[in-house]
Amino acid sequence: MIAIVDYNMGNLASVQNAFTKLGCETVVESNPDKFKNYDKLILPGVGAFGDAMEHLRERNMIEAIREYAASGKYMLGICLGMQLLFDSSEEFGTHEGLGLISGEVKAFDESKFNQALKIPHMGWNRMFTQEHPLFENLDEEHYLYFVHTYHVNCKMKEDIIGRTNYGYEFTSAVARGNIFGIQPHPEKSHDNGLKILENFINL
Repeated sequence: MIAIVDYNMGNLASVQNAFTKLGCETVVESNPDKFKNYDKLILPGVGAFGDAMEHLRERNMIEAIREYAASGKYMLGICLGMQLLFDSSEEFGTHEGLGLISGEVKAFDESKFNQALKIPHMGWNRMFTQEHPLFENLDEEHYLYFVHTYHVNCKMKEDIIGRTNYGYEFTSAVARGNIFGIQPHPEKSHDNGLKILENFINL
């Protein structure tokens, strides 16, 4: 059984609906004591990093998520959920993250853009992926749907499994052992997004 973490900061219904389309039953779980009972965990997220960490803290979920990650069971962070996996974020101040993957979350540096681009990065863009079980049998182009103003700077190159270009190249997917994160929204990315979720189900 797969649990979707409910910490009042996610697009829970759309994520759950995507799994339902794949014939996979999920549970929206708000009790951190029950996380350990599930085979896989999804950490979704929409909104600001600091608010998300505060909501996790208020619900006693931070240690429960860290313990789940240490258990070796598979865990997937989506969009803000991916960013929360990292050490810290500079979004509206400096905030400590879950510290499961080394790196930090930074705003897009518009001074590096060689053309006029809108922030947030919103819409379809290509993900250039490394060989990984999450990306098996995707369409060759790997176009996925993004909505974000901040992106991760991943400290360890070996943790990076996907990159995307928006003004410059940034990390858009990571994997460290049993912990995965993707910046785009698979639940909004049609067939390619559903394939990523299906691959996660089948791990």
